[in-house]
Amino acid sequence: MILRKSQLIKQYRRFRKALPSVTPFYAIKANPHPKVIKTFVRLGSGFDVASAVEMHEVLRLGAPPEKVIFANTIKSIEDIIAARKARVRLMTFDNESELYKISEHCPGAQVLLRIKVDNDRSVVNLSLKFGADADIAFLMLRKAKSLGLVPVGVSFHVGSQSKNVENYLQALEITSNILNEAEENGLPLKIVDIGGGFPIPHFDGEIGVNFERMASQIQKQIKLLFDKKVTFIAEPGRFFVGPAGILVTQVVGRTFRNNKNYYYLNDGVYQDFSGIVFDHCKYEFKTLRRGQKFLSALAGPTCDSFDTLSLDAEIPELYVHDTVYVKNIGAYSSASAVPNFNGFHPAEILVV
Repeated sequence: MILRKSQLIKQYRRFRKALPSVTPFYAIKANPHPKVIKTFVRLGSGFDVASAVEMHEVLRLGAPPEKVIFANTIKSIEDIIAARKARVRLMTFDNESELYKISEHCPGAQVLLRIKVDNDRSVVNLSLKFGADADIAFLMLRKAKSLGLVPVGVSFHVGSQSKNVENYLQALEITSNILNEAEENGLPLKIVDIGGGFPIPHFDGEIGVNFERMASQIQKQIKLLFDKKVTFIAEPGRFFVGPAGILVTQVVGRTFRNNKNYYYLNDGVYQDFSGIVFDHCKYEFKTLRRGQKFLSALAGPTCDSFDTLSLDAEIPELYVHDTVYVKNIGAYSSASAVPNFNGFHPAEILVV
């Protein structure tokens, strides 16, 4: 797995240029490699963490506590205590039970209410498991204040790999209404977290992915609906690290089955193609060998038939030791790989 620092920097700068009013907090679950985190620390990024382990890692690598958001709406008591000790004060919630835990174990914490919003046409729907209904948002924020917490804003997530900008625009309109209601009732809010989900292409010439166009519409909606005093943050993960990754694999076996060539690679869904399972991701398989292309199947090295990568890859005829590589695979790949299933290790990571 090759991770290119130049691409990390390029994606960070693209984001800042396209959304100048939004401060990024890199979601390290996408790829927590220390050199990736260090690169974003140097660039001045904030960080979105989902556990105390992730929190301690970004702090260890140089992120200041005030640039960390504990953006998991369900946190263990132990992790809340860890946040208090580490002086990470900004965190999300979406239910009353969480407020009682936070108020007891991290009194005075700054909290953002995560609301449920439309995830239409997103590859991964993240409103199935998280988010409070918008119509009770003010009541939840008022409850937070009554428990001695500091309600500072609202967060939402339109789903992973979202190509539908309407999800963001509608979520911003809902959020604006919540901020207005809170202001009218003496509870001014100052932060809006627009989450992540910003899409990247996985195939050359992929249609429907234009980040700059999407960002332009989001930026206009922000200027239209919100006071200039409101601070905006986001939680890009895939957008920052996905394009930086190139996975290089090798053919370790071949056969002819079901009227097509089957090729077995030394990496599979239990290793660095884990995004096929956990991220519902499809990749474009490329080869160094040239020539006429045939409909072929690709599979991983384990003894599990589930370890199948593609049944319809258009590639030239390959032989043992040939190379198959995939671009745009820096996110949700090595990060969710199983350490040693069947004795097969994930790829070595080279940061260049």
